[in-house]
Amino acid sequence: MPLAFPSKSHATIVFGFFNIESDMLLLNGYFFFADRFCRAVGELDQGSCAAAFETSLPGWLIDDPSKVGNINAAIQGVDLSGFIGASYRKFPFPKEPQGFKQKPYGAENQATFSELIEGFGRPQSIRLGWQAADQTVSLAEIVFEREDFRQLIGYVDRGGYPRWENEVRPAYVVTLMEKLSASKSALVVS
Repeated sequence: MPLAFPSKSHATIVFGFFNIESDMLLLNGYFFFADRFCRAVGELDQGSCAAAFETSLPGWLIDDPSKVGNINAAIQGVDLSGFIGASYRKFPFPKEPQGFKQKPYGAENQATFSELIEGFGRPQSIRLGWQAADQTVSLAEIVFEREDFRQLIGYVDRGGYPRWENEVRPAYVVTLMEKLSASKSALVVS
């Protein structure tokens, strides 16, 4: 379930997993897979010793909010419009509450989610950048204070809300967190 997070440029933004069967994340109208996000954050961490560093990750942009869909209505099964609705038609919300856990195997469904989003959004190279002067990270056009961006990383590490099923994190998350834990970069070190 996506959550609200603070940003420097856009006040409160929405970020997170939106379907427990996928490792796809949303950031306002941008969509990208968590393994690509983790890889790009790892690159950013390595480059954050510089005054400025930029990398990118592949994803999609859905400009029209009506094409995004309504996550709460899709979960309830009452409005399956837009991309989020299409994802819940394919992978409905679990009937039992204990089934509501982020699946660590969600990357196995990337081809399905890539195909689903094609009818709603357009491919987009999403910029991820670091500015040492003001200690900010930008993801697409959204600028975060370093501490606020760390909250996004922590969300992915936990498996968002409702957390990873059986507390099992995918290997790409484990790798990123180990890299960040060992890092002495400006992105990590206060």
